[in-house]
Amino acid sequence: MIEMKVAGIALDAATRSPIVLLKDSIDRRALPIYIGQDQAKAIVSVLENQAPPRPLTHDLFVNLMEAWDMVLEKVIIHSLQDNTFYAVLVVKQGEARREIDSRPSDAIAIALRTDSPIWVMEEVIADASIPVDRDADEAERRAFREFISTLSPDDLIQKGRFSSGEAQ
Repeated sequence: MIEMKVAGIALDAATRSPIVLLKDSIDRRALPIYIGQDQAKAIVSVLENQAPPRPLTHDLFVNLMEAWDMVLEKVIIHSLQDNTFYAVLVVKQGEARREIDSRPSDAIAIALRTDSPIWVMEEVIADASIPVDRDADEAERRAFREFISTLSPDDLIQKGRFSSGEAQ
């Protein structure tokens, strides 16, 4: 899993649909997730430190967790199926720990309100992320190609710890 932070909210140029943009800690990968207007407002309000006059739905959820001595340990965006992201809230109450199914947008809105980490499975990042730093990606590819070009079959045998005397 890779920890990601909310970089902001953007609008899709064609559809004008809101997108929450998550970035990894080294700003190499970004994960765009389409969300609803209400969830975008809930996320933006936290990012801009706007307090509503009355609790909104995500605030209510956080208030309930606090009233019942529950802590949001983390959010995990764990899969992507048919262009739909899936997430869970990992909630702890005393020694009990539960995973609660959630839309990623709601999970992110609650994580921001509780200052909880947002984690994304590597498979999801591999399938849906976009590169942020193309120059760094290209430099990494060149370094890998250079490394591969210097390897000989003997290097692979030694590095893989395979030899004719070992059981396979």
